[in-house]
Amino acid sequence: AAPEALDRMRQPVLAAMLLGLASPSRGASLAAARASRALRVRSGRAFASASAVAKEPRFITTPIYYVNGQPHIGHVYTSLACDVVARFSRLDGHKVLFLTGTDEHGQKVEQSACKAGESPQDFADRVSDTFRALLPLYDFSADQFIRTTEARHKEAAAALWSALVESGDLYLGAYEGWYSVRDECFYTEEELVDGNAPTGAEVEWVAESSYFFRLSRYRQRLEEHILANPDFIGPASRRNEVLAFMRDGLRDLSVSRTTFTWGVPVPGPPPPDGLSHVMYVWLDALTNYLTALGYPDTEAADFRSFWPASLHVVGKDILRFHAIYWPAFLMAAGLPLPKRVFAHGWWMNEGEKMSKSVGNVVDPVALVQRYGPDPVRHFLLSDVTFGADGDFSEKKLVESSNAKLANELGNLAYRTLSFTQKQCGGAVPAPDAFSEDDLQLLAEAAALLPQLRTHVDSMALHRYSQGVSGLASAANRYIDVQAPWALKKSEPARMRTVLYVLIEVLRHLALYSQPVTPRIGAALLEQLGVPEGGGRSFAAVGEGSALQPGQPLPPPRIVFQRIEEADEAEGGGEAPPPAAALTAALTAAEEAALVAEVGAAGERVRSLKESGAGSEEVGGAVATLLELKARLPPDHELNAKPAKKKKSKAAKA
Repeated sequence: AAPEALDRMRQPVLAAMLLGLASPSRGASLAAARASRALRVRSGRAFASASAVAKEPRFITTPIYYVNGQPHIGHVYTSLACDVVARFSRLDGHKVLFLTGTDEHGQKVEQSACKAGESPQDFADRVSDTFRALLPLYDFSADQFIRTTEARHKEAAAALWSALVESGDLYLGAYEGWYSVRDECFYTEEELVDGNAPTGAEVEWVAESSYFFRLSRYRQRLEEHILANPDFIGPASRRNEVLAFMRDGLRDLSVSRTTFTWGVPVPGPPPPDGLSHVMYVWLDALTNYLTALGYPDTEAADFRSFWPASLHVVGKDILRFHAIYWPAFLMAAGLPLPKRVFAHGWWMNEGEKMSKSVGNVVDPVALVQRYGPDPVRHFLLSDVTFGADGDFSEKKLVESSNAKLANELGNLAYRTLSFTQKQCGGAVPAPDAFSEDDLQLLAEAAALLPQLRTHVDSMALHRYSQGVSGLASAANRYIDVQAPWALKKSEPARMRTVLYVLIEVLRHLALYSQPVTPRIGAALLEQLGVPEGGGRSFAAVGEGSALQPGQPLPPPRIVFQRIEEADEAEGGGEAPPPAAALTAALTAAEEAALVAEVGAAGERVRSLKESGAGSEEVGGAVATLLELKARLPPDHELNAKPAKKKKSKAAKA
């Protein structure tokens, strides 16, 4: 802008400052705001829109998933919730450690391995890889993938056991009662429902020598902690369930087994009963949260930074282990308790509980290969109140994706950017004076961040996408009312201002989209010419990081294509996954090079396994292989599932 134009814009602001107006009129305030914002936009001046105060680190965890079966949609849901919180927290200036992994010990794993004709370790290796494969498929940003068969974990579990011994909370006794192998859980007679566990799992009568943990000693301390910290267990309904369970007291807990050997051996001298004990799988598994931070070295950098955990996200069926047993173990060991445990509900399928026998289990791999990660992520995190049970419907997934991602956001972006490309020379237009409608929409875009922060901090994750959708809806109403296409001849300056406002709102929508739909967020930021780095964090929210007039914009493209439903597709065939719209198709040369990389990565995995390398090193190589394969087209032969090997007669015998 010319110097005289800048002076004219400064005048209302300077006048208000010099006169010291404590309560300027709405008109004067609006004029000052318009001029002030225009001045900053045109002159390129910026100011910090986020606090420079360091934010506390966040340790966010999924439960480690039991390897007695293949991953299902529930595992994806838990990991997704953690991923959204982790991504949001990183963008919001927190140092984050996001942990997931697999629980690989216990009687059920030993039995499943025997049925598969494999050793427990080989079985665990194979199934653990299927869980690790979900990370690149769903764009989960986990910092660590832990396995309970790792040497570091066995050391940590043994150290926690020793701490419980030192506290005087372990004693040798005999257990006799009902036990569910599938749940790896003890149940009282009163808890059984029609002769089965509350989860529907079969139970068996168990009688064996066992070490016990004095859980009864910690009932009062636990109750006092829960009552004094209302957010310790969420949602409130689950908190009330835990308090009700504890009301009549807690029984001491059996924490070792002697009837199988696949587990972490109990450390210390041989017990008086002369039997070989392995740690109860839940005491073993829960310790993983400490293992990842370097325990038993409580002076390790990660332990000092990240413990106590900020958030444990779990399914409601394992809340008892995390909200009662785990805090009691930590109290006995003299360690701080996690800040929050949040239990979500279960997913049903078209109103029925998912079951292999019914045949309605949703395959998370097939689902994401058909639709791509963003539509599935968006549906799971927006369709159901987080914490409640949900009803999965592929039809609703398609409808939601088309309505919110393709029409509401994608169409808005393409309309705005393609019109800008034609009318403004492919660059960010220079705005003129802002109207009240302009300033209101810009303010709404910037003001959404604290609302989204509240939703994440309160674990109302379903409200996150609703908030982003609300801003997109407001922008769609704005473009329809302002109709920039009708202004190009009569009021070109006003047209440029409207387009500038829309581009700024799109920038905010792109920033806010990153936690739930990271590919769409990244694609839209690329469309706006925002380079990777600080400009894509939440520090860029607000006018201080506004796109500058004259900044070139890449040629527009559709960031999310509408999903063609099966009955609309030509010939009734399946629609291609919309993820293809977010990344350019590989050229023949690029695909050939990627296939070669996959082959080399696969060879490295085989070589490491054959040489007896540690599970952590092998796991890292497997993760690299899976990430490379995820970049290939979903229908590529290297992404095809291998045929199941038939057992030989000798093996069956």
